[in-house]
Amino acid sequence: MRIVFMGTPDFAVPCLQRILADGHEVPAVFTQPDKPVGRHAVLTPPPVKQLAQERGIPVYQPTKMRDGTVAAQLKELAPDCLVVVAYGRILPQAILDVPPKGCINIHGSLLPKYRGAAPIQWSVINGEEITGVTSMFMDAGMDTGDIIDTITTPIGENETAGELFDRLAPLGAELLSRTLHAIADGTVQRAPQNNAEATMAPMLEKAMGKLDFTKTAAELDRLIRGLTPWPSAYTHYHGKQLKIWKAIPMATAHKEAPGTILTVNKDSFEVAASEGSLKVMELQLEGKKRMTTHDFLLGVKVQPGELLGER
Repeated sequence: MRIVFMGTPDFAVPCLQRILADGHEVPAVFTQPDKPVGRHAVLTPPPVKQLAQERGIPVYQPTKMRDGTVAAQLKELAPDCLVVVAYGRILPQAILDVPPKGCINIHGSLLPKYRGAAPIQWSVINGEEITGVTSMFMDAGMDTGDIIDTITTPIGENETAGELFDRLAPLGAELLSRTLHAIADGTVQRAPQNNAEATMAPMLEKAMGKLDFTKTAAELDRLIRGLTPWPSAYTHYHGKQLKIWKAIPMATAHKEAPGTILTVNKDSFEVAASEGSLKVMELQLEGKKRMTTHDFLLGVKVQPGELLGER
């Protein structure tokens, strides 16, 4: 088939690779504009653009989707199908109406659960045991189109959102391949979503990462893992921001105030939560690099009874 691809981050790259490997024709790729990256704000193309350029595929990076320009470009490109994977923009009906075989989306959850921008992270934060990827026919709503197919996978007990991203991306590519095959040979089936079962996965914000130790250790652990690698979870130590990259929830019984450092050993320290405690294994003090707690404690004398958090 002749397929126009829309996607932006690393998660979308395996899907584009699989489309090409399966022998489909890709006349163009649409992706987000280049963005400044790093301390020196170097203007950097998104991963999907980098792959497209390596394969000699024309790249479009529109800033507007509703002024008719993109719809006109798509009509000229004349795709059979439009594939959208983590593009980062809502497509108007005028665009969805262009390809005769429809617009297909690969979404990082088992729809109708976790519609929205951050399904993988919220699945971890909310303590889901099972997740997966869904292929669907797009409509004008937010991830509300008819479901075509799914692949499921368990979420690991200690898995971070970043690790889950890395596992789901190739599963999405596998799902897309068999979905496009079904569309091409006319065997594709579709099922409406049950809107009564829908949940949302809104965009993440940096402020979400502030650790509230009045929550349970299990809740704090899920938040830390769900916000790794971005925007990351943090607290404060002696007035400086302290990111917590890895911690183990413990069933420690205590009577200390939430946020109190309970014990310190050479490899870790434990922090009181409302229920249980967090054994901090990897962290990053403001102005320093990410490191193990063992290395951190070689240079910082943390004491039991100290409090984490803003004072």
